[in-house]
Amino acid sequence: MLDAVLGTLWAILTFPFRLLAWGVDLLGRVTALAIGFTLMVLGAALWAGSLFAIGMAVFLIGLIMTLRCLG
Repeated sequence: MLDAVLGTLWAILTFPFRLLAWGVDLLGRVTALAIGFTLMVLGAALWAGSLFAIGMAVFLIGLIMTLRCLG
């Protein structure tokens, strides 16, 4: 009984901090997702142009960054 009460009290007291940490985590993932997608588009554009090697590298970096943000 005492464990349940203390567990509930601890959950209530730490909720604002967990909510803040969740928000920071979500903001970081969304920002990295946007940067990764932008790098993918830029890499595809460079890949289609005359900078084949640079475009492929930029595209792969953006792809890895995007996939890590989604998973």
